[in-house]
Formats: sequence, C-alpha cells, structure tokens
Amino acid sequence: MTTIESIRPEEHDDEVIDALTLGHRVRQLRVSRGMTLEQLGRAIDRAPSQVSMIENGKREPRLTLLRQIALALGTTIDDLLNDEAPTERAALEIAVERAQRGPVFAALGIEPFRISKSYSDEMLRTLLSLHQEVERLHRERAATPEEARRANAQLRATMRERDNYFPELEAEARKLLDAVGHSGGPVSQQLVGDMAGHLGFTLHYVPDLPHSTRSVTDKKNGRIYLPTQQSASRDSRSPVVQAFASHLLGHEEPENYADFLRQRIETNYLTAALLLPEADAVRTLREAKNARRISMEDLRDAFAVSYETAAHRFTNLATAHFDIPVHFTKAHESGTIVKAYSNDGVRHPTDALGAVEGTTVCRKWTAFTVFAAEDRFSPWYQYTDNPNGTYWCTSRVEKAKEGYYSITVGVPFAHVKWFRGRDTQNRSHSTCPDESCCRRPPVELSEAWAGQSWPAARTPTSLLAALPTGKFPGVDDNEVYRFLERHAPSVS
Repeated sequence: MTTIESIRPEEHDDEVIDALTLGHRVRQLRVSRGMTLEQLGRAIDRAPSQVSMIENGKREPRLTLLRQIALALGTTIDDLLNDEAPTERAALEIAVERAQRGPVFAALGIEPFRISKSYSDEMLRTLLSLHQEVERLHRERAATPEEARRANAQLRATMRERDNYFPELEAEARKLLDAVGHSGGPVSQQLVGDMAGHLGFTLHYVPDLPHSTRSVTDKKNGRIYLPTQQSASRDSRSPVVQAFASHLLGHEEPENYADFLRQRIETNYLTAALLLPEADAVRTLREAKNARRISMEDLRDAFAVSYETAAHRFTNLATAHFDIPVHFTKAHESGTIVKAYSNDGVRHPTDALGAVEGTTVCRKWTAFTVFAAEDRFSPWYQYTDNPNGTYWCTSRVEKAKEGYYSITVGVPFAHVKWFRGRDTQNRSHSTCPDESCCRRPPVELSEAWAGQSWPAARTPTSLLAALPTGKFPGVDDNEVYRFLERHAPSVS
C-alpha cells in the first residue's frame, strides 16, 4: 500500500529485482526450448548482445518487445513477469546479483563478477551468508544516536512540508472503520477488538510481557499479546491499535533508523486516525471553530482519548481542513523537548544535526512556564512574543513514569480568535535562540559562581547505555523470542 512514501528510504532494488527475475525466466525458457541467443535474437529482431543484456537483468524490455519474446518462446507475458524465480538455482543467482549491485559490495570496493555454472549452489549460499553478515554489521555500525537524529530531522521536515496530513493513511483508517461497521462517533473498545479480529488477530493479555515492549505480535499464530496491568493514564485501546497498525500498513522489519522512525510515525498517525475518525473529528472541530471555542480538552473528551493523542490529531487536521497553521511541543519538566512539530513559523531549538528532540525549550515559552502554574493540571494559556511574531499556546501537564511532561499546542496570533482561552492575561517575551534570553545566567551570578560549582549530573543510565542490537531499537530479540515460544499455542 502507499504510505508516507516521501520519507521512505530510497529503494532502487525493486526495478533490479524485476529485471533480474525476468531475465532468468527468459534464459530458462530459451534453454529449455533448445534455442541459442542468436536464434532468439533473430525471432525478435534483436542482436544476440541485446538478448544477453535482457537475460542478465541489465535491460528491462518494453511491453511490445515482451510480447515478441513471449511469442518466440511459446509462453505468455504473465509467465515472463512472474516474480518467482524459475528454479532454486536461479533464485540463488538472482540473490547474488542483487548483492553485487547493492551498497555493501560498492563500499568494500569489490568488483562485480559473472556467476558461472561452475560455481556450486553451496558456494553461492556461502557468499550470500557472508554478504548478509557484513550488511548486518554495517546496519549495526550505522545505528548511532547521530544517525537517528539525522533521520528524525528529515522526517520532521517532511511532516512540515505536508502540514502533518497524510491522506493515504486517512484512507486506510476509513477502510478499516467501514469494514467493522463504524457508523460515526467515538470508537469503542469492542470496535477496536473487532478491527483486530477483522485483520485475523486474537488478543491475549499476559502478566509477563517482555519489559522492553508495549505489545508483541505473533504473526505466525495471529496473536497480539498485551500487558494485564494497564496504566491508568493510558488509553487501553491505543496499544491494541498500534499493535495491528504495522500489519495493516504492510511494515517489514526496519532496515535502519530512518525506516524504524518512519514506521513509528505511520503507526502513531494511523492509531489517531482510527480513534478520532477524520469525518467525525473534523465535524467536532468545525462546530467548535464556528463557536470560536476550539479546545484540546473538548476534543479529548469527545473521543475519550488522551490529551496528547487529541493534540496530535489536531495537528493532522488543523491546516488541511481549517487553514490554521500550528505547532506542537512535548517537553519534560527538565525542559528537554521530547517531540515537536511546527508549520506556523515557530522555530524550535535544534542541534548541529537539525534535530529538535533532546534540545531545551525556552524557559519563557508556554511549554516550560506551565510547570510553574498554580494549578498545573488545568489548561494553561499564554501569549509569547518573540522576534518571529506573537503566538498563543494552550498547555497542560501529564504524569508519566519518567516524571511530568507538558503537552502544548499553539498558533500564530492571527488565528487565536478560534480558540477557547484567548482572553488570557498571561504573557511572556522570548528572544531565544539568543542566549541572553534564558540560557546565559545573569552577570552577577556568573561572577559569583563561575568556576566555584561542580554539580553531579543526574544522567539517566539509558542515555549512556547502548540499545540492544536487535532489529527494533531498544528491544531485546532474545527476550521476545523466548516469550513467543513460551506462549505459542500447542500443536495437537
């Protein structure tokens, strides 16, 4: 299916795979018919060298030439375009050819070679095993925090270019909702279970879910495992939807950080699109806009989702349906930004790689000042003036096991007229990224304490420890496989 293609890593191999498989099918049929390259060339009015290029997968023939080849070989175009290798040996040769044309051979400076009949199947299998191991080590070496931050910066840029609205994912959500008979309004827990059943999964709640996972899907037996202990602050439907979303979107095991992050964004987007269906959410927001009372709390309550999910969903729909540019920030109480998005001119702080996550939010912006509010669990509204304009934000604090987080949604001053809380008297002035705004201590404090302090950093262990090197960053494959083996249904 079509997903967020614009942020998918380039996949040039698809064309090569087709051409290679086609070439091997032509060669196998030619040889089985007892024809030489010259004879097939005469039959299709092409030079033997051109036929050889087709058989070697170096040229992809046009449809008219395919018809001629099929006629000359006494077969059909459909047979020639079958994506299965004609023999087991051909499958090995195709795999080796693909490897030779891939980045590993190029990076190692190995010149491609012609696969001779004298090469045994075992030799080709050994070569493929070596290639796969080098490729795995290359991926592992590339899986660094720097690589992740570069990939994340690219993803955020694409989200901004598309106003964080992806119609292909909205269409997938509508299709599944229609399939289970959703007639409008909030999506119930039962309906979420029906979605899982429609996709061929049964739900199993277990007390021993691997500690590094939120859920585990057994694709072999059509099972989704979920924890018996549900967090009071989390929507119990979300883990179920997130678990089957990857299946619905056709995700394969991620090949790199960019692939992993893209899949996570698609999964989170689809989850929100299923729990807050587009037509219903737009209707709710339009009514609120007409009444000039748009509120994240009201959107949350209307669909019984978390505040963060409602805020995320608003960023999907605000610009695409209402021409309201918007920004979103999730920040830890320490000031560290966990997630951020903007298409309204707000410039979140970035590091040298262009990534926002992990940087520190301005202490004068709503995302930070909300922590000092007298009632930090009620909505906090604030205007912030900065060199890029005046912005109005609504924010609230939520608790998680790592501490408290603020969830903030904001818009430029010109659009505040549509929101509840626009009459707030809270106002701040920020000049960030100018260091004199909030990052540089006052002169008198610097003079008194510079060189006289030695704080012991409260660095989380996870910040310094390497993530497990499984296919999914942060997940221990050994633990997951043992869990699945333990819970797999017995074969009678």
